[in-house]
Amino acid sequence: MKIIRSPNAMAAWRERLIYEGAKIGLVPTMGALHEGHRALIQAARLRCDALVVSIFVNPIQFGPQEDLAKYPRPISQDRTLCRKDGVDICFEPTVEAMYPAGFQTMVTLPALACRWEGEVRPHHFSGVATVVTKLFGIIRPRIAIFGQKDFQQSVLVQQLVKDLDLGVEIAVHPTVREADGLAKSSRNIYLSPDDRIRAATLHKSLQAGADAIRTGITNGKTIRSAMVRVIKNEPAMTIDYLTVCDPRTLEPLSYVNSRAVLLGAVRLGPVRLIDNLLVASSQRSSSRIEVFSREKL
Repeated sequence: MKIIRSPNAMAAWRERLIYEGAKIGLVPTMGALHEGHRALIQAARLRCDALVVSIFVNPIQFGPQEDLAKYPRPISQDRTLCRKDGVDICFEPTVEAMYPAGFQTMVTLPALACRWEGEVRPHHFSGVATVVTKLFGIIRPRIAIFGQKDFQQSVLVQQLVKDLDLGVEIAVHPTVREADGLAKSSRNIYLSPDDRIRAATLHKSLQAGADAIRTGITNGKTIRSAMVRVIKNEPAMTIDYLTVCDPRTLEPLSYVNSRAVLLGAVRLGPVRLIDNLLVASSQRSSSRIEVFSREKL
C-alpha cells in the first residue's frame, strides 16, 4: 500500500492509472476507521481496479463549537486496516495542501443543505461539498462509496455529481450496526459505558416509526410522534430532530404513500448521534413494510 500526501503526487498516480485504463474507486473518510468503514472499503474493492481511501479531517465542515481539535486521529491503526483490506493508496493530504493560502472557493447546495443537519450545523454541508468536489478533482474516481448512516450527505453528494456533471458513480452502502442497533460511528468512543447502553434508543425510535407504518399509519405527524415517545422515555437524551421525509428531496412528508426516510439526530451527554431508516409501505397491503438501501431508490 502506498501513502500519498501531496495532491500533485496523487494526480500524477491517477494519470498513470487512467492511461492504463484502470477503474479508480474512492472511499472518502476522516479516519478513525471502524467496521462501518471496512464495509465501504470491502464493497469498493470489489468494484474497481485501484482503490483509494482518503483520510482527511476536513476543518471546514466543523463549526466553531464542534469537536475538530479532539476528533480521533489513530493514523497507524487506520493504515493497518487499509492494508488488510487491500487498499492501494491512502491519500492523507495536509490542511495546507487542501486549502492553501488564498483558497476561497466554496460549493453550496442551498435546497439540500439547509434542512435537518444543515439547520443544526449551518456550515457543515458547504464544507462537505467543497472537500468532496476537491477529492473528486484530484483523484478522478469512477466510483465512490458512501455510507447510508450519513443519509443527508449521500443525497447531497449525488445531487452535487449530477449538477456539476462530475461523472462519478455514487454507491451508498447500508448502515453497519452494533448488535443492539446502534450505528457504528467514530464518535461512539466518546460515549460513557452508561450512555453507550442508552445510545441504542435512537435506533429504537426509528424502528417505532417503521412499526407505525407497518400497522397502516400514513400520517407523518403521527409517525413522528411514535418516534418522539421512545426518545422521551430516555431522559438523558435530547432531540435535535426526528422527521419523516421524502428520500430524494428530504422534504418532510405529511403522508407516507410509498417510500420514506426516517431521520433522527439526538444529543447524549457530550455526544451527538445521527441515524436513519429507509422504509417503503405497500399500497397493496398496509401490514407490509420493506427496509431497503438507497441503491433501490
